Amino acid sequence: MWPGKHALERPDQAAFVMASTGEAVTYRELNDRSNQLAQCFHAAGLRFGDHIAVFMENRPEFFEVCWAAQRSGLYYTCINWHFNADETAYILDDCDAQVLVISDTFRDLAAELLDKTPGVKMRLMVGSTIEGYASYEETRDAFPAEPLEEEIEGTRMLYSSGTTGRPKGVRYKIPRQIVGAQPLEMGMMTTVWHMNENTVYLSPAPMYHSAPLFYCMSTMRLGGTVIVMEQFDPEAALACIEKYQVTHSQWVPTMFVRMLKLPEAARSRHDVSSQKVAIHAAAPCSVEVKRKMIEWWGPIIDEYYAATEGMGATFINSADWLAHPGSVGKSMLAGIRILDDDGNEQPVGEVGTVWFEPPPNRPGFEYHKDEEKTRDSFNAKGWSTVGDMGYLDADGYLYLTDRRTFMIVSGGVNIYPQEAENVLIDHPKVYDVAVFGIPDPEMGERVHGVVQPTNWDEAGPDLERELLDFVQSQLAHYKCPKAIDFERELPREQTGKLYKRLLRDRYWGDKTSRIV
Repeated sequence: MWPGKHALERPDQAAFVMASTGEAVTYRELNDRSNQLAQCFHAAGLRFGDHIAVFMENRPEFFEVCWAAQRSGLYYTCINWHFNADETAYILDDCDAQVLVISDTFRDLAAELLDKTPGVKMRLMVGSTIEGYASYEETRDAFPAEPLEEEIEGTRMLYSSGTTGRPKGVRYKIPRQIVGAQPLEMGMMTTVWHMNENTVYLSPAPMYHSAPLFYCMSTMRLGGTVIVMEQFDPEAALACIEKYQVTHSQWVPTMFVRMLKLPEAARSRHDVSSQKVAIHAAAPCSVEVKRKMIEWWGPIIDEYYAATEGMGATFINSADWLAHPGSVGKSMLAGIRILDDDGNEQPVGEVGTVWFEPPPNRPGFEYHKDEEKTRDSFNAKGWSTVGDMGYLDADGYLYLTDRRTFMIVSGGVNIYPQEAENVLIDHPKVYDVAVFGIPDPEMGERVHGVVQPTNWDEAGPDLERELLDFVQSQLAHYKCPKAIDFERELPREQTGKLYKRLLRDRYWGDKTSRIV
């Protein structure tokens, strides 16, 4: 369960391949370079529990840095490279990063950070350098490719996306243990999906996101090969599956939608039959989109629901999903509770906040430097939540309805915008969509939609009417947008997460209350 072991047993096997360039990094190379950097960190005085940060796009050096920290007993924070200098400086300060590794792609932002991050002791830049940053490559190569005398497991400490406020670091309490122990979260990978040294895993998402980072590094623990897309492109992803004979892959629903919207000729020209399992997570998937994917790829599509916090998780395979369409599955670790605002358990079919009972033998988490938010995530019984809304059916399957933050209250009625989004995304003229509440002087809020059309030239009143008629034909009118605006592109991360707050805030301005 360790790249160092694979470097001894099969040193020339590719640990990972960069999809667009074909550059392959072997286990020997990954092991040597991460050893060198681990020696560098140790020489700089970093010890178990200290912190480094990574700010770079998907590129080979990303894994060198993460594995160096992982084998040095360090926390490592991978920062969303869409952040500006102030947002990045906040995270660097909040996580107490002593080292920042950044690529020269972000040299302008790196320059801004110099005066904003006095706590950073070592600054390394991958590629060409600017004043204030040492060369990553020269610094790394000044150290021997030998393991530290004591190699201790570190771990990631990632930050919430910030879609509902200031990002917060999710900090796991890690025991002091020698490298090579299988993380508990890897159980699904080995026992259910049968991932091993023969696995070829396709990762189409940015590495700063929790799931891509963990699954890529876990594949390397197993001795498999990761295919890393520098950025997602729907047809390029299909081409990767065929070219590299991908066995396992992981997606978000937005990626499914964009692959489904490819012309039939583009979809059919690529052989995707090598896949054994296609996993999706991170955001709700509409029933029709998932049904179409199962029809296309076969019953190999598995889904899990979990959060960076690691407090609980559900799982559902294709067969169970076809019997319970729309569900995200049953709990894998411990019980699920659906509670109302007063903490009362909701009956079957009634929507409430999703709470997880504490899973056994699992390290706890905290929001770094935020005792209040950590406390608010747990109730008196020790159950925890991230605030998602949903319900259980009679068989114990969980269905998500929305993030609590974006629930619409119109005339005293709770409306879950995901329902309208799921309908609209199935319209052939809709490429992307967001539905949320905007101020209404009579009802408090009214339902509003913003659509990225498949063809921008069609944006206008006629398309708006067509889409309104379409959604009203499938949902109760009170759940439907009263109007639709058009945008050339909606603000999404490459992971597929929608920055709905950015859209919503345009309509709410500086209002802090939803009571108009």
